[in-house]
Amino acid sequence: MIGEPKRAIEQAWSIRYFSTLLLFGQIWLHFLQGKTYYRKIIQHMVTAGPVSLPPVLLVGGFAGMIFTIQTARELGRFGAVETVGGAFAVAFCRELAPILTASIIAGQVGSAFAAELGAMQVTEQIDALYMLKTDPIDYLVLPRVIACCLMMPVMMIFALVIGITGGIFAASEFYQVAPEIFLNSVRNFLTISDMLMILVKGLIFGLIVAVNGCSWGLTTKGGAKEVGESATTAVVTTWVTIFIADFVLSVLGIQPLTF
Repeated sequence: MIGEPKRAIEQAWSIRYFSTLLLFGQIWLHFLQGKTYYRKIIQHMVTAGPVSLPPVLLVGGFAGMIFTIQTARELGRFGAVETVGGAFAVAFCRELAPILTASIIAGQVGSAFAAELGAMQVTEQIDALYMLKTDPIDYLVLPRVIACCLMMPVMMIFALVIGITGGIFAASEFYQVAPEIFLNSVRNFLTISDMLMILVKGLIFGLIVAVNGCSWGLTTKGGAKEVGESATTAVVTTWVTIFIADFVLSVLGIQPLTF
């Protein structure tokens, strides 16, 4: 008796994961067919971009300062505090900034996508679109996916800029490292291939956020309680998927690209 609810939950989750994969394939098919609503794309770009910019900048700035302070403290024991910019480039710019940015967008945008589509699903607005001969993938999902894929790399660039600014401030104020020394150290370690990889991560993470959010929204059944659960679960599964994807990209990037 105790195992039956557990098996039901596992079955429901497996169905939803399969639905996410199926939705991913449908998105590619509809994208290749060129069916897009450009006004909807611009609308969601605002949500994934300017609306999400304040928390991205706030978290990126403070994360840059915290990382610099902690790293410089350890490097100071070896008399190598001037190389803090290099450590900053290796860890913060390559990994921490993209992960933090994607997590913020997942929490703010991905949950909103799941809640919006979930509410539409339980109130039968999705069925109304079918009655109007409008495909929900074209009208609701594809614009959100395109918007996230376009804005996520932009948000990561903003996070990098504000993070480096915070790192410069912390290194200068607390460890008397000149901004020129910090920036030169960053430049020596951060290569063109690293910047390209950051942009690739932005595209992939944006796709993950949008597809997960839309999938959990479209598969919502029940009422208001289930809508909230879908939004919460969408964020959690998105975070897990982002970390898995980042691990795979890090393994593939062990042999850096040469230019």
